[in-house]
Amino acid sequence: MKRAFALLTVPALAIALAACGDGDDGGSTGHPMPSHSMPGHSASPGGGQAGPHNGQDVMFAQMMIPHHRQAIEMAGLAATRASSTQVKALAADIKKAQAPEIQQLGAWLKSWDAPVPSPGTTGMGGMHHGGTDGMMSEKDMKELGAAKGEAFDKAFLKMMIEHHEGAVAMAGTERSSGQFPPAQQLAGNIVSSQTAEIAKMRTLLKR
Repeated sequence: MKRAFALLTVPALAIALAACGDGDDGGSTGHPMPSHSMPGHSASPGGGQAGPHNGQDVMFAQMMIPHHRQAIEMAGLAATRASSTQVKALAADIKKAQAPEIQQLGAWLKSWDAPVPSPGTTGMGGMHHGGTDGMMSEKDMKELGAAKGEAFDKAFLKMMIEHHEGAVAMAGTERSSGQFPPAQQLAGNIVSSQTAEIAKMRTLLKR
């Protein structure tokens, strides 16, 4: 009888210990706990970061990428066509600042599963947005590419002022209507840096 009682007790004790072990594992009760991770709220490699965002954030990134690309294209012409060393230095600064921003904007769009504008497009759907984005037309770009010396300097400064004004307006809309904090911070940087460059270009244009 004692042996039979022992045989019955051991399995029962093992079951009880197993139940206690489940309760001590991170506070689990043996039932699956609901996950607190939300889709689109985790960091992703390469500077992309998914998170709470809205349509304005997506539009800002999709419009600013081709906008920056055109600014870099314009700035690239200055190396061989500008006569002013100050214009050349300004163009180099524009390229240096905006190239990393393009990468950052593209990483955000990828993390949001939103289309990244391909090179050669002028914005969402290849269209300008109400004529307020400061983008140069194909004709403008051809004229700038054909100019040299002081004529280039003058044309470059006039076009880049208009281009920057468009970027500042777009960034202002992001700051007021966007939801994604890093995008709003980038927009703030664009407003401050490009407003300063506009003032500098206006001074150069008067000389």
